[in-house]
Amino acid sequence: MRKLLVAVALLLVLCGGVSWWHHRPLHQPPGVLAPDEPEQDNIEDGAKLQRDDVTLTTRARFTLTARVLARADYSWGADGKLIPEDLALGWGRMSDSAVLANIDISQSDRFYEWHVKQFPIPRREIETHSANMHMIPADAGVLHDLREVRPGEVVHIEGFLVDASRPGGWLWKTSTTRDDVGAGACELVYVESLSIVTL
Repeated sequence: MRKLLVAVALLLVLCGGVSWWHHRPLHQPPGVLAPDEPEQDNIEDGAKLQRDDVTLTTRARFTLTARVLARADYSWGADGKLIPEDLALGWGRMSDSAVLANIDISQSDRFYEWHVKQFPIPRREIETHSANMHMIPADAGVLHDLREVRPGEVVHIEGFLVDASRPGGWLWKTSTTRDDVGAGACELVYVESLSIVTL
């Protein structure tokens, strides 16, 4: 029994090491890598998309090119099945390695947090040029692409901002602005395509 437990523990450590290596951060040279603001075209009467018992209502057509600041995987529960990946993304000066070197970034429990000892750029610019986005893959191909993403890469994403609801009153609303902060400020992105930008 002891040998079995040791073997299982070693296997878990090995799997964790392989996962870390596969998703290790990509180091980029200084300079703005994703200069453009996200593009958003709001939709008045959104279409309904069904994912098992979840109804997704499109709120806006959404396209962005941004640097991956951090990633978090979720595999448990109904939320993990619907939204298996969160990406913290940055654009403008929040895609510049020289700026990011002075910002500590982390993710936990569907939130993205940052801390600084001294602001390399104004606080409001950090808030409006980075966001934690909940990724809903449109199909198995997009899910595979999401699982391959590494922090430091620049990604181009096309899809929709959506609200998610279930029978019984459960509702998860997307943010539709980059100006908000705190709870409710994350975007729910129905991802139709994701590609790595070659710099």
